[in-house]
Formats: sequence, C-alpha cells, structure tokens
Amino acid sequence: MPEEILDFQAYCGAAPPRFVNQSELEVAKLLDFYGIPWEYEPRSFVLETDEKGRVREATTPDFYLPEQDLYLELTTMKQSLVTRKNRKLRKLKERYPDVKVKLFYKRDFERLIEKYGLDFAA
Repeated sequence: MPEEILDFQAYCGAAPPRFVNQSELEVAKLLDFYGIPWEYEPRSFVLETDEKGRVREATTPDFYLPEQDLYLELTTMKQSLVTRKNRKLRKLKERYPDVKVKLFYKRDFERLIEKYGLDFAA
C-alpha cells in the first residue's frame, strides 16, 4: 500500500503508523476526525506456546482506543480467512478475559463507508 503522509491529531503512538491496507487507513482517518485517541497495533497477544515456551501463535489487533480500553480488529477479507480470525479472537478472549476486543467485518466497514463517505475503493 502506498504510504500517505498524514498529520494525525488523535494518534497516541510513538512512531508513525504504517497501515497494511486502505481500510485501516480509512478507519484511522475516521477516528482522528472525531478526535478519538487511538494507537495502531500497539500490542501482540500470545495465544499459544510450545513446550519450551516459544510462541506458536499470536495476534495483534489493528487499533487500540485507550479511553475505551478497547481493541479493534478489522477484516475485509473473504469468509474462509474470517473464520481463522474469529478463532484467534476467541482464543484471545479465553486467554485474556479482561481484554476487550471488537471485530469489524466487511459489512461493518461497508456501513462506515456509506455512513461517513469514506474514501475507499472496494
């Protein structure tokens, strides 16, 4: 994804965010526009380790909203890949029951595009 230089006002991270896809950039713009403090991929959660304690599986939610103590994960991918992401988030909730995480599906993102007129080429 080509980098877009933006001066985010509500971004709380130390280094400039490097988004993986256009949908993440658009959500960041929306959060910033409404002044919602956010961080991009600030923490990875270990989901599974081997017998020696080495990480076998982990997940890194896309956004963290510190005022809500809430992680957001976006997925605009095909259903077969969404199933894997759902499984990872179930593991996250089992292993870290105090961590709040919300998954936004493709249909949720499409509603945001429609409601807020986001600049996203589907």
